[in-house]
Amino acid sequence: MNILSPSMLSIDFNNMGENLKKVHEAGAEWIHVDVMDGSFVPNISFGPPVIKFVRQAVPDAFLDCHLMIDEPARYIDDYKAVGADMMCVHAEACKHLHRTVQAIKAAGMKAGVALNPATPVETIKYVINDVDMVLVMSVNPGFGGQSFIASQLDKISEIKKLRDDMGLSFDIEVDGGVKLSNLKDVLDAGANVIVAGSAIFNNDIEKNVSDFLEIMK
Repeated sequence: MNILSPSMLSIDFNNMGENLKKVHEAGAEWIHVDVMDGSFVPNISFGPPVIKFVRQAVPDAFLDCHLMIDEPARYIDDYKAVGADMMCVHAEACKHLHRTVQAIKAAGMKAGVALNPATPVETIKYVINDVDMVLVMSVNPGFGGQSFIASQLDKISEIKKLRDDMGLSFDIEVDGGVKLSNLKDVLDAGANVIVAGSAIFNNDIEKNVSDFLEIMK
């Protein structure tokens, strides 16, 4: 099943609650919340108080929390407490990735692992049986509005083949530079969860969601 997960990084903060409701009511079942600490990535964004607000604004949305922070295991209980459904952590940011994945699942959330553009798939080979999702970063993390790195299509295909060969069923999410013009290529490579920020929140939100979902049918 294909899923659209609009990224809050591009949302209008003056109308955050209203725009969250717009994307959700237009058919986006997930909301992608980018958490940045200014250390793992060169930017600072949302934290637990904002996620608590999102949960209140769209109580039945699936909150897809992408933690671009060092040692995210320190905050598992905090994100569970404010209503996160998924914690996706970076392989590059965890000293003990397997332990972190297990702790996320023990807390009652789904566990995802993200890979930066230069990080090989081999990095997650020994946790892939335990994850609910693998996130392929198709830009270098930290800022919205970047251009899609085309080489990541091969990485998506590699992950899909590994999943199929192992008889697994985790989701494959792609984040960064996905637009209507390259969406089909991303889906054809094997992704089924699509993160889009500026392509959703700029201009007509409802039409943008509808246009994405039409291609994702």
